[in-house]
Amino acid sequence: MKKIELKITGMHCNGCSSRLEKVLNGMDFVEAQVNFEDKKAVIEYDSEKVELDDIVESINDAGFEVEE
Repeated sequence: MKKIELKITGMHCNGCSSRLEKVLNGMDFVEAQVNFEDKKAVIEYDSEKVELDDIVESINDAGFEVEE
């Protein structure tokens, strides 16, 4: 398992972070905790089965962005 921390933009409330967390945890081989106040997501994933680009794409599809 690989662990990363991503800065997330576009979250306006705790509901946003809860929704994003649900989206990420709905992915196979991904476990995530999203914190609205810190505007970040801590994600553990199996890098042999899931690509980081797929995770970022899911975040974008949910209406949020990963800050570089």
